[in-house]
Amino acid sequence: MTLLAAALALLIGVTLGLLGGGGSILTVPVFVYVLGLESKRAIAMSLPVVGLAALVGVTRHWRLGNVDARTALQFGVAAMAGAYGGARLAQFLAGPVQLGLFALVMLAAAVSMLRDAQLPEGHDPGRAPSWGTLLPIGVGVGAVTGLVGAGGGFLIVPALVLLGRVPIRKAIGTSLLVISMNTAAGFAGYRGAVDVDWGIVAGFAAVAGVGIVVGSALVSRVPTRQLKRGFALFLLVIGASILWQILSLL
Repeated sequence: MTLLAAALALLIGVTLGLLGGGGSILTVPVFVYVLGLESKRAIAMSLPVVGLAALVGVTRHWRLGNVDARTALQFGVAAMAGAYGGARLAQFLAGPVQLGLFALVMLAAAVSMLRDAQLPEGHDPGRAPSWGTLLPIGVGVGAVTGLVGAGGGFLIVPALVLLGRVPIRKAIGTSLLVISMNTAAGFAGYRGAVDVDWGIVAGFAAVAGVGIVVGSALVSRVPTRQLKRGFALFLLVIGASILWQILSLL
């Protein structure tokens, strides 16, 4: 793994720890454009990387009381079903098509993060989410994960806050647990369909795990609203660039 890839892995982990999502969506571009992996292989290999890194973050957030296990179980089971189905469906899509869908998801993530940045830091709706609310959202988020390799945290956090009525900081920790469940199911859907370089996966996940510990430790000290705005603009640039590159080849 190159020094640049390691630095980006650290950034991905820090962002996941701080925001509960967002950083994982950079894993696929790093695998494709920095490490030179084919797009379908990069998408499949990104899933265990993101899942392992998220699991490291869960332990930190759990100690801080920022994980709602009941909500994570409800949302996560639905997301796992969607992720497995999305991964099986992805095997019928060409790599460039998946990468194009990924770019669109990246742009949607940026918009979602910009909207989420408008929420007050201390937002606490004070009402438990309902299973009926979380089920269809979980399946949808999972399907996106299986199709394009994003952990889905950029969708999970706003969904938990706005629709599930989960406090923002608890939504961040809960999102990481859902991501670890989600990506495990998605990777199971790719089993036998792609060749996985476990050396790259282990190295990238280890560095991202360090980053997520750092990000989790900073979650109560960093103004997440400004961070989300800046990261959303970064996603807009990267997503638009990937989409432009694909369209230019048509």
